[in-house]
Formats: sequence, structure tokens, C-alpha cells
Amino acid sequence: MIPIKLPREDKDRIIDALIAFYYEERSEELGHIGAEQIIDFLLKETAPYVYNKALADARQVIAEKTASIEEELYAMERRT
Repeated sequence: MIPIKLPREDKDRIIDALIAFYYEERSEELGHIGAEQIIDFLLKETAPYVYNKALADARQVIAEKTASIEEELYAMERRT
């Protein structure tokens, strides 16, 4: 599997948010390196699930749109 590679600025925003979360919710100091390691771990472990869910959601939308188009085509049929 190809690992998820985030743009640096996006990863830095997530790191800052994680550091703030740890401080606000747990009253713990979390360093930049520790936060980055947690993010890398979470991406590695959760990305396949999130990716697969996104694909399933996309499949569902496409199926619904296809069904709608099919209904419209049947509605356009003329009596013979």
C-alpha cells in the first residue's frame, strides 16, 4: 500500500491542532516530534479504513445518480 503523504503545511496544521488538543483536553505538553509520530501512526493505521469508506460513499452516490438517470430515460420512452 502506498503511504499517505500530506503536504508539509497541512501536516503542520494538524500537528499544531494535536498539540493544542493534548494541552486543552489532557493538560499534557506534547512536542512537535511526538505529535508528528502520532499523526504518522494514525495515518498508517486509519487511512485504509477512511479511504475505503470514501470509495464506498462515492460508489453509493454514483449508484443513486445512475438510478436517477435510468428513471429519467424510462420516462422519456414513447408509447409504441
